[in-house]
Amino acid sequence: MVHRKQFHQSQTLRKRIHQLIPGGSHTYAKGDDQYPEFQAPYIARGKGANVWDVDGNEYIEYGMGLRAVSLGHAYEPVIEAAYRQMKLGSNYSRPAKIELDTAEAFLELVPGAEMVKFAKNGSDCTTAAIKLARAVTGRDMIAICGDHPFFSIDDWFMGATAINAGIPQSTIDLTLKFKFNDIESVQGLFEKYPGEIACIIMEPEKYEPLDMKFVEDLQVLCKKEGSLFILDEMITGFRWHSGGAQTLYNIQPDLSTFGKAMGNGFAIAALAGKREFMELGGLYHDKERVFLLSTTHGAENHALAAAMAVMKTYREQPVICQMKTEGERLRKGMKEAITRHQLNGYVGIHGHPSCLVFSTKDQDKKPSQPYRTLFMQECIKRGLLAPNLVISYAHKSAEVARTIAIINEVLVIYRRALEEGIHTYLEGRSVQPVYRKWNHEQSNRTK
Repeated sequence: MVHRKQFHQSQTLRKRIHQLIPGGSHTYAKGDDQYPEFQAPYIARGKGANVWDVDGNEYIEYGMGLRAVSLGHAYEPVIEAAYRQMKLGSNYSRPAKIELDTAEAFLELVPGAEMVKFAKNGSDCTTAAIKLARAVTGRDMIAICGDHPFFSIDDWFMGATAINAGIPQSTIDLTLKFKFNDIESVQGLFEKYPGEIACIIMEPEKYEPLDMKFVEDLQVLCKKEGSLFILDEMITGFRWHSGGAQTLYNIQPDLSTFGKAMGNGFAIAALAGKREFMELGGLYHDKERVFLLSTTHGAENHALAAAMAVMKTYREQPVICQMKTEGERLRKGMKEAITRHQLNGYVGIHGHPSCLVFSTKDQDKKPSQPYRTLFMQECIKRGLLAPNLVISYAHKSAEVARTIAIINEVLVIYRRALEEGIHTYLEGRSVQPVYRKWNHEQSNRTK
């Protein structure tokens, strides 16, 4: 018998927060529309692999701050390092020594990079990388991997999505798309737009393994065509390897961007790259200046201290190894549960072991948001907050075992819903994709 959780305080907060904050969240991926209608908890605190909501409900949490928390919530060494630094001050009118210390520590972990600049969020860094590529090449067009879901909140990327209101058509037209692991799709763009593409930007890996032949050919092609090669390591950095997927796979991009797990939840991101390009944002050269990154809080001292503590932990603890081990355990357990309940082809688990996602399909084996809602709904009822299955160093074997047990229970309901109809089990409206043009996609907007 599932103990029914109460969400009275969360429901009260939901009504108030939408009056003050557009979307009810500062990150659309955390919005109400991404969670079951009556099981959308507001979080009060977190520790390790667990969080507690404002109604006192406890959950094993996956997602980990949109993949930003790799060591676990409120990881003491990171918190203490930030606290000690905070007592010395957070921001001054001149650079602090910790900026140099953090740069040295970071560049030791990422051998393919020669210079680095810090910021507070990933979008600033990817946008700076795009601007730098345009300045270096004198070209306007850019090519993004169309199979990777997010690069920036800025116009150069959002113009390529369904949510492009307010973005000039001239900006939209400058962004092209290619397919992951498909070198012919890249070649096609260079043939169609010769001498016009400033850069190629992609994540090193997402749900499918990286084809090394593809990335080798891609780098050769970029060099031949005079375009910069940019890796977005916001997610892969400090999850695939402490030096990013580029270090794991021995790739040397022209520029790369890091963030998320780099601060274990503290706001810090990085633009790194080869000196010949990065120094254009500096003071001591005789070329045309590039206003690369200049943010008031970019080198906030306690965030840098947090990043230093994160890097120290990765050097001293088996973080990457354990996340991979427990992630593989979770993948194996879920696959066994899917087979046990005869749900192969209906429910899936995908991706790197430290960054897993699940997929849901309907009776016709077509991707289904209602079935995703049902899966999340039943997980939340049982104490599992799982917008995906992104693990952390705090998820030990006990948490993973409990997760697998819960998923087994949830899949019983999933199987029944396939047989009897989902509306027998689904409570409230379905979750919605973030990239939709209207809040209610099914609305007839022509009337």
